[in-house]
Amino acid sequence: MLNALRPAEIAHLLESLPLNPRKIAWQLVDESAEGEILLEMTDELRDSLIQEMATAELVAATEGLDSDDLADLLKELPRYITWQVLDFLDLQNRERLEGVLSYPEDSAGGMMNVDRVTVRTEVTLDVVMRYLRKLGTQVPRVTDKLFVVNRDGRYLGALSLPVVLTRDPNDTLAEVMSLDLQPIPADWNEREVANRFERHDLLSAPVVDSQGQLLGRITVDDVVDVIREEGEHQYMGKPALAKMRICSHRSS
Repeated sequence: MLNALRPAEIAHLLESLPLNPRKIAWQLVDESAEGEILLEMTDELRDSLIQEMATAELVAATEGLDSDDLADLLKELPRYITWQVLDFLDLQNRERLEGVLSYPEDSAGGMMNVDRVTVRTEVTLDVVMRYLRKLGTQVPRVTDKLFVVNRDGRYLGALSLPVVLTRDPNDTLAEVMSLDLQPIPADWNEREVANRFERHDLLSAPVVDSQGQLLGRITVDDVVDVIREEGEHQYMGKPALAKMRICSHRSS
C-alpha cells in the first residue's frame, strides 16, 4: 500500500509521522524509490534519514535518478558517498555529472539534465528515425525535440519530433532544423530560466557554456517549482501592497 503512493506523497506521509512509526515506514519503502523520496522531503528529515542509512543503501538510492536530481541528492550526501557514486558511473556520465555539480543549484547549469539526444546536420530524417528506434526506452523523458550540434559539440539548432515524423525521410537536418530556439547560458539564474520557459511556452531547452558547447537541457518539470514559488510570492505580496496603499491614502 505504501509503495503504491507517489514519492512526494510518501515524503509528506513520513514528515507527518512520529519518530518511531516513521522509521518503520521508511524500512517498508522500496529501495528503488528511496532516492526520489529523499528529494521530495524537507532538508531536516532527509539529513536525519541519510545519517541512518548504510553506504550501500545510499549508493543504491541514487540509481535511476535523472542527472539533475542525482546532482541535487549528491550535494546532500557525505563526500565519501558522492565519490563512490561517481566511481560507479562510466567516464562520460561521470564527467557530465561533475559538470552539473560545478554549477550553483539555482543556476541553469545546476538545474540542467545531461541526458539528451543530439544529432548532426548532415544526417537525414530517416537516419534519425532509425537512431530513435535503436535507443528505444533510453530516450530521455520529456523529449519533445532533439538538439543539433556540430562536430565539436556546439549547439546549432533544434529538431522537433513532429518534423521527424511528418517531413520527407530523405531531407537532411540542415534543411529542416529550427534555428529559432536560443540556448540558455549555464550561468543564468533560475528566475531567468523560468521566464524564458513562460514566455516561449517551452517543454525543454538546451543549456550551453560560454563557448556555445551543449552541456545538457532543462525540461519544464525542472522549472515548475520556480514558477509556482514566484506565483505564490506575488500572491502573498498583494495583500501587503494593498494595505500599504490604504495607509498611504489615509495619511494623505
